Amino acid sequence: MNEIIFLVEENPEGVYSARALGEAIFTAAATPDELQRMIRDAVACHFDEGTAPKIIRLHYVREEVISA
Repeated sequence: MNEIIFLVEENPEGVYSARALGEAIFTAAATPDELQRMIRDAVACHFDEGTAPKIIRLHYVREEVISA
């Protein structure tokens, strides 16, 4: 595996959550910088040494509501 993709969302309370596509990895944090550290740690824990993806891609999903 060359890369892993995470869907990142910010909930109304300001907490960021990240869920990997195709792998059972989920983590959350209070800031984007902390989330990046948590994701790196989760990926390192999930894969055996030498099998972890070289690239971690973060796809930020944002919901925006506007009046009609």
